[in-house]
Amino acid sequence: MPAERIPASLPVAAARRRRLRADQARQLADLLRHQILSGGFPRGVLPLEDVIAADYRASRNTVRQALDLLRGEHLVERKAGVGTVVVCEKYPHGLDRLQGLAETLHEHGRVTNEVRTVGPVSAPGPVARRLGLPDHTDVLCIERLRRLDGLPLSLDLSYLPMDVGGDLLGCDLENTDVFRLLETLTGGPLGHAEITLEAVNADAHSAAVLEAPRGSAVLMLERLTHLPDGRPVDLEFIRFRGDRITMSGVLRRHFV
Repeated sequence: MPAERIPASLPVAAARRRRLRADQARQLADLLRHQILSGGFPRGVLPLEDVIAADYRASRNTVRQALDLLRGEHLVERKAGVGTVVVCEKYPHGLDRLQGLAETLHEHGRVTNEVRTVGPVSAPGPVARRLGLPDHTDVLCIERLRRLDGLPLSLDLSYLPMDVGGDLLGCDLENTDVFRLLETLTGGPLGHAEITLEAVNADAHSAAVLEAPRGSAVLMLERLTHLPDGRPVDLEFIRFRGDRITMSGVLRRHFV
């Protein structure tokens, strides 16, 4: 007796249902992540799965998949007798003001810096050009591991022209933002900065320094800060632990 033929449409329909369920789980995870990061669960405990399902009009399977995604991000864990709890706090870093890390996070704790490198170096061509200097001009190089209440948050590499940055060699780089020091040395506020933000995988060295899992995602912020007259004065490459920092800002749309 010949085997029963399975209509070709059945595997396609099943694949479509799986894709739809995965899409719904991702979308639900996005909503729950926002709730977690904005303090929507003040006791740090998420509602029961059936409550989440009812609140978001999702199936129990979709809720379980969404929570699995958040567990994979190390935002939540399942604890016996308690439920799903928040296990990782992310700190807000604004993108609509030019501030140092200590200024940005002053409400969340004390920022300290482990100075790993400080001293003059011959500027690589791309660095020199960004700072408006001839290739191989000496610049001040500073690398610092930055912590919030002892917790590693970022690895910052900065390049500054020597006529400005040289005076930083005698300053307290362990406890003070470079921005604040620059404003003290130049006698006025900084001007503006150009930023680029992207996600990169942590290499073995930076992962070890940041005490992060090797290959985990880090937020790479490239920032070129200018004095009020437009002169570039500080080129930074900052690696933030992606599981401990969230970037936010206010964008306005203006029509000409």
